[in-house]
Amino acid sequence: MRRPVLLLLAAVLLLGSAKPGAMAPRFALPDLEGRTIDLAAYRGKVVLLDFWATWCAPCRAEIPRLIDLQTKYRNRGVQIIGISLDDDAGAVRDFQREFKMNYPVVIGDAALAKQYGGILGLPVLFVIGRDGRIVRRHDGELDLAKTRRELERLASESARPFTLHGGEGLPELPPAA
Repeated sequence: MRRPVLLLLAAVLLLGSAKPGAMAPRFALPDLEGRTIDLAAYRGKVVLLDFWATWCAPCRAEIPRLIDLQTKYRNRGVQIIGISLDDDAGAVRDFQREFKMNYPVVIGDAALAKQYGGILGLPVLFVIGRDGRIVRRHDGELDLAKTRRELERLASESARPFTLHGGEGLPELPPAA
């Protein structure tokens, strides 16, 4: 009787809270140039969070599509952030240069993957709405048509304040003088 309960508890812990409708777990990590990428800084934007690796064939196939999406939707309040699960930052840096990736890339780890519900296969893409909530988790290679439709819908929605994981919002800025 104890074993099934422990397995169920382990499954719940592995899945974390990163489900559609939940607030996206906040992170702040250095990108490949050393600048801090803080998810909270993208409040009010639609974020595509892409967990990937240089050795992953489907990941390599979808990177050019993500580059195209970033180019097309950048001015409509969409930001892609790549989270590489590689161990070697040098290999990721070389890959970023080779593919001319036009969006920030950070090196993630098991702790971040766990916060996002466990990343057991790659690629995994999270669509995060302007309100900071996870709209969708997509496991496997990108469905470009579905993602474009979703981006069109989300990019058309008016910007709302971004709320951090745990419910606390960022303070409103005073109006410009």
